[in-house]
Amino acid sequence: MFLKVVALLLVAVFFAFADGLDPIKVSDGGGVTRDGQLIEISQILRGGRGGYLDLGFNFTPSRKQLPLKTPFGEHDGFAFRQHAAGFGTGSIGQYRHLGFLLWFERSGWDSEDFLLFPEYNDFSLVRSTTTWGFNYTDILKDFTVAAGMQHSNVEHVGRFYRDEKDSLAYSFLYLRWSKFAAWGSFYKTEFRNAHLSLDLESRSIYGGKKSGPLTYLPSIDIGYYKGEDEDSLRVIWEQNLFAQRLYGKVAFDIPHGMFHKAALTYYPDPSRMIGFEISCLKMDNDELLWGGSIDLLFVRLAYNSSFDYDRFFGAKGTFIAEFKFNLAALDGFLFARGAARTAPLETEILKEKNQRKFKDLDDKILDAKGIRYEQGERGK
Repeated sequence: MFLKVVALLLVAVFFAFADGLDPIKVSDGGGVTRDGQLIEISQILRGGRGGYLDLGFNFTPSRKQLPLKTPFGEHDGFAFRQHAAGFGTGSIGQYRHLGFLLWFERSGWDSEDFLLFPEYNDFSLVRSTTTWGFNYTDILKDFTVAAGMQHSNVEHVGRFYRDEKDSLAYSFLYLRWSKFAAWGSFYKTEFRNAHLSLDLESRSIYGGKKSGPLTYLPSIDIGYYKGEDEDSLRVIWEQNLFAQRLYGKVAFDIPHGMFHKAALTYYPDPSRMIGFEISCLKMDNDELLWGGSIDLLFVRLAYNSSFDYDRFFGAKGTFIAEFKFNLAALDGFLFARGAARTAPLETEILKEKNQRKFKDLDDKILDAKGIRYEQGERGK
């Protein structure tokens, strides 16, 4: 009897209070996905070399968790998101690397839960978004450039969504020099959006400090979005609050009411393989949505998370699980995307390796400028 009561309470908390999804937000998912993929790519290209692997899919076991809300009522079904990404580079010189990146996501809403074959009815919208490209990095100059295409493949659009067609006409360009990065996306020759990123926080992964004042410098992203009616800006400020384990992040939209969301995230280790987050988001009706998530190596559990509201069609009021795996590698060391340091037990080895590597780079720069002297010449 006790177990039945507990089960009913869990169902009430996770399922009964779920709010229906707006078809407009499902329709907008393509643009949100393309921008989100470029943001993730910018985090991986911070080093410009190495490798990255990401696999995952969202799981909602109940048909009533995320119903679709139309003028004819709410329709039970499943919102879904399946994603995969890969990045790898090869050396083409002593300090130069050439790489290839591929990001893929299949997402939408359907009346039946599926992995490969959806139902394709009047209420279904199934699309896939692919971003691919090449990048070139010069370690000596701390410079990276990347360019590629973004493809939208629409498998099915039901009668309650905006018209949408396949497109091979999206493209992007990415530039990074030191801690500054800029990238933009285009539809044919039409400019769509742009980002300016200032990654000021010192990270030992990229040869920076392991601790000290420089690790408390902020990381700032300014995104410009070209809209159908009006343009907008989104400013995201991420701040290390304690030992690169506790971070605060806040986002503002201009001119749409300014505050958009805020999050406080704790990582038991700066490698970011595990994280615990509390978030607050201002919804379209100006109400605040409080929630959070637990991010483990192979699964992410969330309730009213601001990430799911932004990237999963406005999902709220229900429990969401994401089975996933993502891991980045640089110079043979492992960490999660956006991390400040490598995995435990590898940080000290990386510190010694970076010291040797950057000493070699300094020597090469001095040689190139012709201001190095042999020890025997200094006494002359």
